[in-house]
Amino acid sequence: MGGNSPCASCKLLRRRCAKDCIFAPYFPSDDPHKFAIVHKVFGASNVSKMLQELPVHQRADAVSSLVYEANARMRDPVYGCVGAISYLQNQVSELQMQLAVAQAEILCIQMQQDPAAAMVAAGTPPQILDPADYMIGQYEKSCFLGQNNGLMSSPQYHNFASSATSIVIHDSLKRESILGNDMVS
Repeated sequence: MGGNSPCASCKLLRRRCAKDCIFAPYFPSDDPHKFAIVHKVFGASNVSKMLQELPVHQRADAVSSLVYEANARMRDPVYGCVGAISYLQNQVSELQMQLAVAQAEILCIQMQQDPAAAMVAAGTPPQILDPADYMIGQYEKSCFLGQNNGLMSSPQYHNFASSATSIVIHDSLKRESILGNDMVS
């Protein structure tokens, strides 16, 4: 760091660490792996140019981002951080779909116990149900599919149906998780 102990970048590049070394504040000598991975992915010259273009108060955040992206690129050279983000977005979509199905099942159970109250809770005016709907299996089928009760006519279920059909999973290859420990399919 400017004379006594060279920073990690100057050590790796085998050069003398000047007092005004742009890397010294962000790549200390006690953490050489941090610069090594950034250098391998982006190159020392490019990192130097990026840091010089930024105001001093933003450089630490930029280095953190570069280190994170470099680590992600080492785990997944094609997608990098985007692969991790895509994986998490797919998980969120799947969980939202599961939540909507669970909410629909709860409404179906409520319909079985007290049809009039459940329809009011769902925002649907109560209807007179045909006694034939209470046959075992038939009522559950009509409730889940949204027939004869107006349950699936709520706008929230239309949005769920359209979003559920538009989910595309691009994760056919196995990739490491964000933490780098587990393999995810």
